[in-house]
Amino acid sequence: MTNSTAWIVLVIAGILEFVWATGLKYSEGFSKLVPSIFTLVTMAISFYLLSLAMKVLPVGVSYTVWTGIGALGAIIIGAIVFKEPLSLTKGICLLMILGGILGLKFLEN
Repeated sequence: MTNSTAWIVLVIAGILEFVWATGLKYSEGFSKLVPSIFTLVTMAISFYLLSLAMKVLPVGVSYTVWTGIGALGAIIIGAIVFKEPLSLTKGICLLMILGGILGLKFLEN
């Protein structure tokens, strides 16, 4: 796997992280079957893709980017789907997380 491919796999893993986090919300503590199965499947795929990316990328960068994408996605989905409040300060913090992710990608040695 090339470095570029590892980054693509890592981004997909990060996207699946907030997908499974959303599924976790819908599973209501794993009390609903279909959302629970969806959550476990997307979780497993996300972890697997993260592990593939870590074969090429450093562990610190991989994990930070994965959780950063998951956090960004979860907050955005929370605001759009679940009508959770999104303040100016939260927005600024989201931009800082995004800046950190982009910095790790484009400023790597």
